[in-house]
Amino acid sequence: MSLQSTDQVADLLTRIRNAVMVGKNEILVPTSKLKVGVIEVLAKNGYVAGYEVIEGEPRGMLKVVIFEPGTVSKINEISKVSKPGRRVYSSADDLPVVKSGRGMIIVSTSKGLMTGREAKKNRLGGEILVKVW
Repeated sequence: MSLQSTDQVADLLTRIRNAVMVGKNEILVPTSKLKVGVIEVLAKNGYVAGYEVIEGEPRGMLKVVIFEPGTVSKINEISKVSKPGRRVYSSADDLPVVKSGRGMIIVSTSKGLMTGREAKKNRLGGEILVKVW
């Protein structure tokens, strides 16, 4: 079985979504810089409890703690907006708002990954990767 997925972020989000549905509080996925960046943004905004990069050969693993035991997940819905067949780009003025501000988007900008609010504040547009609430 190959560990390589066509769309790394979609694979990560699917694993998180499946874990939340069955009540599993942590997952283990093959690591990449993009996955670590997405998880960093989610952790900084309180959607995941934490993460750890486990070095290994030939490839490291990313351990994501979705929620602490005894609590519930803060993720109700998580989805990939921009897909390999249809990329979604937006200017800073046109960045969407998720659930009247209760959710967030993750945008890939020229300054790295950031939330939609941060991108708007910094007047940066880019590719909309993830929508979560």
